[in-house]
Amino acid sequence: MTTAGTGYAEADRGEKGGIRTALAGLTTRGRSFLAAGVAAAICSYVLGQADLLRVGLLLAVLPLVCAAVLYRTRYRVAGSRRLSPARVPAGSEARVHLRMDNVSRLPTGLLMLQDRVPYVLGPRPRFVLDRVEAGGRREVSYRVRSDLRGRYPLGPLQLRLTDPFGMCELTRSFSTYDTLTVIPRVEPLAPVRLSGEAKGYGDGRQRSLALAGEDDVIPRGYRYGDDLRRVHWRSTARYGELMVRREEQPQRARCTVLLDTRGIAYEGAGPDSAFEWAVSGAASVLLHMLERGYSVRLLTDTGDAVPGEGGDGFAGASQESADAAGLMMDTLAVIDHSDGAGLSRAYDVLRGGNEGLLLAFLGDLDEDQAAVLGRMRQRSPGAVAFVLDSESWGREPSDVPGPSDRSEDRLRMLRETGWTALRVPRGASMDEVWRQADRERRGVAAASGGEGPG
Repeated sequence: MTTAGTGYAEADRGEKGGIRTALAGLTTRGRSFLAAGVAAAICSYVLGQADLLRVGLLLAVLPLVCAAVLYRTRYRVAGSRRLSPARVPAGSEARVHLRMDNVSRLPTGLLMLQDRVPYVLGPRPRFVLDRVEAGGRREVSYRVRSDLRGRYPLGPLQLRLTDPFGMCELTRSFSTYDTLTVIPRVEPLAPVRLSGEAKGYGDGRQRSLALAGEDDVIPRGYRYGDDLRRVHWRSTARYGELMVRREEQPQRARCTVLLDTRGIAYEGAGPDSAFEWAVSGAASVLLHMLERGYSVRLLTDTGDAVPGEGGDGFAGASQESADAAGLMMDTLAVIDHSDGAGLSRAYDVLRGGNEGLLLAFLGDLDEDQAAVLGRMRQRSPGAVAFVLDSESWGREPSDVPGPSDRSEDRLRMLRETGWTALRVPRGASMDEVWRQADRERRGVAAASGGEGPG
């Protein structure tokens, strides 16, 4: 939930200034009265009718007086916008709350409020506000929804002022705007064990030990929740505050999610396209692994990693997981096809090793890209590939063909190098292929005499 900055619209000055601004604000009714007054005045001169001249002057003067009074009225109106929420999955609704405050000493007339929104979010909202007393406020709201992920600007807010007779309208614009972020759809996933480990932390994880000697222990300040048995009394007496030993620091399990964004690897566009499925699947996996305590990062075929290059490039401690998740979701909200033709840049990032579990969402592959993925597998203790076959995604769900010889050959190449490779047909559920990957991994482990189910 975010609040846009407050803007002010003054009803006593226009951007261009002068009487020209006031006359430009005449409505159809006001222009009609002015034209009728001028015509009546001319007829009175031709016909010599003094009474008709009085009627003409009244008709002509009324819209001019309304325009002058509206232009010179001195009151100020403040407006603000609040999004709830500011980050929403595709296909879900967000509510926009608008608030108008009359911060002047005079009551306002009739106000028309209009907010600018992109056409993909729905029609442009308009509201009519009755007279707002001095120091009063009015609140209105509207809903926005988009099936397409992205970042959409909302605003600036426009306010139309009108006189009681409807002769003149003046428009004032606020300077502030807000941004609605539509992230990919996220599907909850089952807690399977694709890497053969139950969770990101645990007694079975590798631990980095501090210096073993009692005198060489490196203490740190006590934090809420620390085990009191780890209090280091000698350091506590020395520093005058409660200190604990850093004897055991559990290493978080790592996970790299590789998203293939090559434009040549996907066909079609729109919310139901193969690329959108891959983006949504990557988002689902990223959040799922973060919830299980993994240090996670998003990697694309261009070699760009999120979080950035600071530290080891992975999401940091648990208190930073929410920020890392937001950063990766914001990245996926605007990610688009790349012009690249291969996966070599992503491989260069992974060459350092110790990348943890590797989960890849891939489009069409040729032999060279399959070979690059085979070398990636050597840098990871476990790897799962979700390969989207464009031949099936380019057809209706009821007419989805079986796997082609070409796609089967690429899957076989990946499996021979140690990947758990799955073909993703059109209309597949991410949770279904997620469970299928776990079953295939267990089957391969059982056939090789490795880890059994569990």
